[in-house]
Amino acid sequence: MKRSTLKEQDPDLGILAVQLSARVQREIFRRSAEHGFGDVRPRHGAVLAYLDVEGTRPGELARLAGRNKQTMGAILDELERLGYVRRTPDPADRRAKLIVPTDRGREFMELTDGIVDQIEQKLSDTLGAEQYQTFRGALGRGVAALPATGHDTEG
Repeated sequence: MKRSTLKEQDPDLGILAVQLSARVQREIFRRSAEHGFGDVRPRHGAVLAYLDVEGTRPGELARLAGRNKQTMGAILDELERLGYVRRTPDPADRRAKLIVPTDRGREFMELTDGIVDQIEQKLSDTLGAEQYQTFRGALGRGVAALPATGHDTEG
């Protein structure tokens, strides 16, 4: 049997993880585009998924998203140009910067948080609440069991 056929019929963990991530992202970005956010791309999720309303330091965003500081800087530049974030001095350390969402950024974050909640509810309805909670717990433990460091990913 061809490897591609085998992987299609019995996908391994890597394929399933990529398919789940891609389908969740497609749904988020399709629905957000319908609400006027067609300029946001999946790579921007490295910032917008973790950004605190009161602001987050770029190094912390890079750590949370598993990206290097150079990649994070490029994403932040894009989001600033698009009007989703702004850089401000950190009141706790004037030498440091905080990345703060603009009104547009906060609107996007609220919308996508709601979309993710709806996706999770659909999966819970499909699998059953108990099985979905078991799935989420196992998925979280599986992610935690693997190294978080290594090469940057461009998801």
